[in-house]
Amino acid sequence: MTVDVLRRPAAAERQARVAVAVLFFTNGALFANLLPRYPQIKADLGIGNAAYGLAVAAFPAGAIAAGLAAGVAVRRLGSARAAVAGTLLTAAGILVAGLADSVLLFAAALFLAGAMDAITDVAQNAHGLRVQRRYGRSIINSFHAIWSIGAVAGGSMAAAAIALGLSLGQHLAISGTVFAVAACVALRFCLTGPDAEPAEEGDGTDPGPRTERQERHEEREGRRGPGRRTAYVLAALVLIATAGTLVEDAGNSWAALYLSGPLSASVTLAASGYIALVGAQFVGRIIGDRLVDRFGQRTVARTGGLIVVAGMGLALAVPTVPGTVLGFAAAGFGVATLVPAAMHEADELPGLKPGSGLAIVSWLMRLGFLLSPPVVGLVADATSLRAGLLVVPLAGLLVLLTAGVLRDKKA
Repeated sequence: MTVDVLRRPAAAERQARVAVAVLFFTNGALFANLLPRYPQIKADLGIGNAAYGLAVAAFPAGAIAAGLAAGVAVRRLGSARAAVAGTLLTAAGILVAGLADSVLLFAAALFLAGAMDAITDVAQNAHGLRVQRRYGRSIINSFHAIWSIGAVAGGSMAAAAIALGLSLGQHLAISGTVFAVAACVALRFCLTGPDAEPAEEGDGTDPGPRTERQERHEEREGRRGPGRRTAYVLAALVLIATAGTLVEDAGNSWAALYLSGPLSASVTLAASGYIALVGAQFVGRIIGDRLVDRFGQRTVARTGGLIVVAGMGLALAVPTVPGTVLGFAAAGFGVATLVPAAMHEADELPGLKPGSGLAIVSWLMRLGFLLSPPVVGLVADATSLRAGLLVVPLAGLLVLLTAGVLRDKKA
């Protein structure tokens, strides 16, 4: 272990860690303030499930469209400035979405918010990894757990705003202003200078000179591209990550509608479905690293898939308000480690250029957010929303079938 790993982080680095945590918190809380308001927006616009599903799909569509632009923004603005700029524009898009008087304006505002959210997501992770390199140990998982806390806080704020009778405009203007100010303050304490610091190079991780045989092998592998086995594993990892996003989107887009509609829960209580999902997901992320170290990634993923199938399957088979809230909680807990697991495995796949596997999984898993709302909406209009939410236990089943590509516990 190097001296860099053992040394205590400097005050500037500790402040930067708090600043990045604030950025993750605001990112989780901003959109969560809008989600419990979806039933009211849907009713005000007078649209059916299919049209609603297509409209809310504009958010992940914007995220996909801006995926490549995120890297450009980080390079030109710096990761910290790009994250804050994305936060400000996300807040603006969410406010416009809440005030929209037409489906077209609602979808356009969500598209903008989704695009800016994608830039914020990439930028805050980039800055978080930069802080992590300064620390010399892993801290990135704590940022994602804080994102979950932000999501719970945002959902709770929305529930309180509904209970207090605040209008959509008042509520979203207040939340947007609060989190925009928080992000701007956090920017003052982020790391300064270029993201690619010379000090980060030559930090003791240089593998040393390669032999001529290694260079010939790498050149040959580069010409042939990834083998069939690598392509198969990569496809399975995309499915695992997508299963996680499908479950998350079910809580984002449909939990409040299902509880307030078919199950006749109060508007305030209907917000608890989403809160339960992200709250349980936070718990799963907090303990996930220890579970993986003890039991292996494969076992944890399969157990999570089983929890999703059993928990949400039972909630849909015997529909009650308490049971459904618990079902969403089980789903959130079950998928807590899926996306990090898929990204970690993809980043270490042989036969791919550095970062290629991670980029592919990150890009394609957003299709879960894009395709899920309209698919669930179409099924709901054709049959029922209860049937549409079968996508959740089906996602758990998909994990059970594909988790074999993940690493098992080391002997």
